[in-house]
This record gives sequence, structure tokens and C-alpha cells, in this order.
Amino acid sequence: MTLTPEQAYQKSWLERQEFADRMQPLIGMLYRGRGIEICIYGRPLVSASAIEIIKAHKTVTKYEKTKLRVRESYEFLEILSGLNLNPAKIDLGKLAFGYIYKDKGKGLSKEDYLKQELADILDQDGHPEPQDVVLYGFGRIGRLLARLLIERNGPNATLRLRAIVVRGGKDGDLEKRASLLRRDSVHGPFNGSITVDKKANVIKANGSYIQVIYADSPDSIDYTDYGINNALIVDNTGIWKDEEGLGLHLKSKGAAKVLLTAPAGGKIKNIVYGVNHSDIKQDDKIVCAASCTTNAITPILKAINDEYGIDNGHVETVHSYTNDQNLIDNFHKGERRGRAAALNLVLTSTGAAKAVSKALPELEGKLTGNAIRVPTPNVSMAIMNLNLEKATSEDELNKFLLDVALHSELRDQVDYTSSTEIVSTDLVGNRYAGIVDSRATIVQDNRAVLYVWYDNEFGYSCQVVRVMQEMAGIKYPSLPTA
Repeated sequence: MTLTPEQAYQKSWLERQEFADRMQPLIGMLYRGRGIEICIYGRPLVSASAIEIIKAHKTVTKYEKTKLRVRESYEFLEILSGLNLNPAKIDLGKLAFGYIYKDKGKGLSKEDYLKQELADILDQDGHPEPQDVVLYGFGRIGRLLARLLIERNGPNATLRLRAIVVRGGKDGDLEKRASLLRRDSVHGPFNGSITVDKKANVIKANGSYIQVIYADSPDSIDYTDYGINNALIVDNTGIWKDEEGLGLHLKSKGAAKVLLTAPAGGKIKNIVYGVNHSDIKQDDKIVCAASCTTNAITPILKAINDEYGIDNGHVETVHSYTNDQNLIDNFHKGERRGRAAALNLVLTSTGAAKAVSKALPELEGKLTGNAIRVPTPNVSMAIMNLNLEKATSEDELNKFLLDVALHSELRDQVDYTSSTEIVSTDLVGNRYAGIVDSRATIVQDNRAVLYVWYDNEFGYSCQVVRVMQEMAGIKYPSLPTA
């Protein structure tokens, strides 16, 4: 019986849905049971719906001339689930596409091909010891970090959220903290179940047992009283930014290391994961994850500088308003920041351009920067006006940046879009440090203007988690390597 176009389409769609439905439990089992994060050309599939899995497969056609079918990748996922693998991020799309269309299998069976491509994590002895994590402060970044850590919870979780520390302790505080974790006006509802134990001061979320500790000073807590030892303290408050202030955390029993989620002063290492994370040494006690803007622009600047060389440049940040600004006109110690954030474009300063050199010393003194705060709650943009050492073209530069996003060591930091319709809200929840808007790229000889989007909350939080893993000595490879 010959199918009509409508019937053929419906049959194809139902097939995709069926295989996507079958993929969901395998993805969950690999993630929570073995610490393996499955993605399709960088698009994460953990906790994804069947429709989201299908949409992730559609993105392959943006980078390749041939589509990747859900039923094709399902075969590889099924084999993966039967292998003895150590924790890693595995791009199922690249593996399946590589076998079917690029390498043509290399004469190997699908299983042998996967074993060859994943040899670094196959049948390896040992498993990284879990690291106790404490979130000191529970604002925008603190709550997103909590979501990311809870998402990773399971028997093989390498980073275990054990506690959050906040000021307060008044009646109803615990319920309000839990409610803010449960509901978010920008990032949507928490994906799971949250309950509170008022007697124990505990938030229970998707299997995570999170102690809520009330304290007014970083050095006043005995974490061992809660069974927390050698903890990594992630300071999200931004109150203390130097060795002396952040060092207070280390005076608390049970605390071992401190990570600041804001730019730091003094001699503290400012780390942009993917660029200079190898600078973190085992004996480093205090480290900084730099700023969201520095994380967004530095990986791309490194890639361009390595390939073309950068003589100099200017970075203009179009940044969503933050909690530091006033909701309506009122006194503020900062210039212009006292004016209503949701009503005004607010010209202000940023240290992000200068901060790049802390992670990328070869650009010392080559960049200037400024910022405009705009009336949106999240997702920002950096406009980079660069004078290069070598001339290029729009097509060549975009092709290079696409390759960086897909195949380089910066592929977990740099995303790429060729959409002509994308706007800021489309990128809420994006897990990359920065997203190159290729349709806005301007090149004239050795002068290039790049537009880079970034989720200044969620994308930055993903970078912070990567720094946390590095500080804990947890290696989380991204495979395949090319």
C-alpha cells in the first residue's frame, strides 16, 4: 500500500517519538548510575523530553549535510549502556554520525567502533572520590548551582551538594529558600520534587539531602557537625574578594578549599575553564571563577588569537540588569546604577576586558571595555571589535568558529548559531560560556566584529561547576575528542 505524503510523515514522526521514548531511561541510567552525560552535537539530553531529543537531532543538519535519525543514534546508545565506562561527557551524535557517514565504520562493528573511540574511559580501574560541596550564599548563582548539582545526584555523583549557608533563620525562612529553588521566573520550575524538614533544617530535592546552615560569618561554622569533611566552599555572596576575606572560610572546621563566583583581587587565580584551568594546582586553597562576561569572551578570544593574532580591540557588553541595580530610582553608591533598572539603558563600566589577561596573559593591555545594562532579566551580549594580525573574511572566520564549537578543546565553552531569527530569550538555559551569532559577524580585511550571546546566569554556572570539578581533582573528559 502506497502511503500519502501525510501518512508517510505521520509514520516517520511516530517512529522518531518511539525511539526518543526508548532513549530516555537509558540516558537517565547512564547519567545517574555512572556519571555519563549524553549529548547530541553539544545539546544535552539528560532529563530531556522525547520532543527535546528529537529537536536535538535536528540540530545536526545545521552542521552536517546529512541528517542523523533518532533510530540510528538509539542503536549506539543501547550499546553504550552495556559498556563499562567511567564518568564522561559523550557526544552520541558525533559517534553515530562518524560511524555511519564519515568513517563508514572503519570496517568495525558498532560495538568495536565505540570501544575504540571511548578507550580512555572503557574498563578503567577506580572512580573519583566524591567531593562534599557547600554553597555559601543562595542567590541567583547559588540556586542555579544547586539545580546543576542536584541534577547530577546519584550513586556515582562526583560533586555532592551537602549544605547551603545563609543569613537569617527567622520563621518561614526555610520554606522561602525552598520555594525560590522550586520556582524561578527566568529559568522556570525545578525539574523534580522539593520538600523541607523544618526540624532538621533540611531541603530534600530529588534525592539530595541539603543541610541549611544559618551563619553570619564564614569562620563560625563547624561543618563536621553535619558530617561534612574537606568541603569545597563555593562563595556566591561577592562580599569577600581577596585572600584575607575568603580565607575566613578556611578557618571553619571541615572546609578545605574556596571558590569565588565573582572576579577576585590580589593574587587569587582567576580561572576561565577551557582556557587556563590547568593553572589550578592541588595545593591551591582559594580560586576564582572570574565573571560571566570574562567567561563568555575569553575562550573565543583565545581561539581567534591563536589562529589570527589580535593586535588590539574593544569589547562592549550589553548586559541584563542585575540585583545590584535599583528596581526604581533610589540612592545607589554606583554612578547611574540608582536609576530604575527595568526602565533604562544604563551606561556603566566593566572590568571584563582587562580581566581577560588574567586568564590569557598574551592579551595584556590589548583590550578596552565598557558596558550597557539593559531592561532584560537574563542573557547578555558581548560585541567584540578586533583588529587582527592577519586578514580574513566573514565566511572564513565563521567557518573557523564553527570548527572551534564542534571539534576544538573549547567545544564545551563555545556554541555557534546561524539562525537569522534568534533573540535573547531563546538562549535562556544555554549551557555554553558564549554563543557566536555568525549571521552578525562583520569582517573587513584584518578588522572583525563579533557578536557573542551568553546566558550570564546559567551558562556561567555551568562554567563554575567545571572549575569545581577541576579543584576537586575530578577529570570529566569530553568524547569523542574530535
